[in-house]
Amino acid sequence: MANKITLSKDKKIAGVCGGVANYLNIDPTIVRILWLILVLFCGVGLIAYLICWILFPKGE
Repeated sequence: MANKITLSKDKKIAGVCGGVANYLNIDPTIVRILWLILVLFCGVGLIAYLICWILFPKGE
């Protein structure tokens, strides 16, 4: 069965970074740091986070 991306129960705000980390099999801290860099330097990170929060299904 294919690995699906979902919101993680290991969450700080909404579980988006934890869900992406679970999907990619990496540490959630790395994803959180990369997302913070996107927010601070590109400005696209906040919009992408909100879209992912709305679109990702809740994890089991």
